[in-house]
Amino acid sequence: MAATLQLMKCGVRFDPPALVMTYKDWRSGKLRRRSMPLRSFNKNSSVPSTLTDLKENARHTRYVALLTDAQLVRLLTIIKDKLSGLSLEASIARNNDIDTVKPDEDLNKVDQEVLLRKKLTMDSTYEKNRKRLGDPDFEYNVEVDFDTAKVETSGWDSGEDSDPDF
Repeated sequence: MAATLQLMKCGVRFDPPALVMTYKDWRSGKLRRRSMPLRSFNKNSSVPSTLTDLKENARHTRYVALLTDAQLVRLLTIIKDKLSGLSLEASIARNNDIDTVKPDEDLNKVDQEVLLRKKLTMDSTYEKNRKRLGDPDFEYNVEVDFDTAKVETSGWDSGEDSDPDF
C-alpha cells in the first residue's frame, strides 16, 4: 500500500514537536500533508527509542516507511537539539558533522545516538556502492593484490614473544 504514496517533502515542527511530510497519493492524484505529533518527546528523550515507537505506531507506519532510518534519526535529532536550546543553524551544522564518517575517528568513544547515525551513514554508503549480480559492471571473482610495503606490523602478532602457555 505504501507504493501508492510518494514522498515530496519532509520536515519538522518544533512547537509542539512533530514530523511533517508532504506526499502525493497516486490513487487520488492529490498532494497531502501529514503531521505526526511526538507527544512525549522532549530534550531528554532517546532518539533510537522514539524511532522504534514511530515505526511501530499503527497510525503512522505507512508514512514513516517513506523515510529512511537515517532521515528519521536526523529529523528527530534536530528537534531534540532545538528543544535543548541549540539554534537551528547550529543543529544542522552538528548533524552534518555527525553524518560525515571520518577514517581517523574512534567510534568506540562516541555515545549510542552518534554511533547509530554513523552506522546508518556507513550502511547507506555501502548500499550505494554495492555491486549486485544484475549490475552491468558486476564481476564474480575479483582478485586484488595489495601493496605489502604499507602493511603495519605489531609486536603482539610476532612469533618471537608469544606466550607458550597461552
